[in-house]
Amino acid sequence: MPAEIGQPLIELLPRLRRYALVLCRDGHLADDLVQAACERALATANGPDDSVPFDAWMFTIARNIWIDRGRRTKSEGTHDDIDDHLDAAVAPDINAELQARNELQHINAAIEQLPAEQREVLLLVCVEELSYQEAADVLGLPLGTVMSRLSRARLKLANQFRPEVAS
Repeated sequence: MPAEIGQPLIELLPRLRRYALVLCRDGHLADDLVQAACERALATANGPDDSVPFDAWMFTIARNIWIDRGRRTKSEGTHDDIDDHLDAAVAPDINAELQARNELQHINAAIEQLPAEQREVLLLVCVEELSYQEAADVLGLPLGTVMSRLSRARLKLANQFRPEVAS
């Protein structure tokens, strides 16, 4: 393992898996995608150049692998069930747990209704905290397109949770 990327790669694994889950919507496929991305990164002798942040480089690798697989299989894959991931959220009592589970399902349903390109930008910028430019680089899009997609995603979510924002 090249020492330069070994530790950053290990630290990035949870975020990389979360991104893979957004792409794949299936835990097993996401795990396979993360493994393939790690293998490809480790096989690269030099790692990313100094102008590219490591996390953006890894997200780009994962996305490119996913796109390549999609082109080969011509299938959309399966959807990830939010209930499979709720055991990580611990509530102090059953009522709070039920309320948290209900809120999480409602939020997940709202995000699932977004077009895939908006979901992906939303995750990279709002969850993974990439800059707009880094997200644009990962997705291979112009900066304005990323900003536009993020704006539309935020507006759709705001309208769903707070209809008074629409005006």
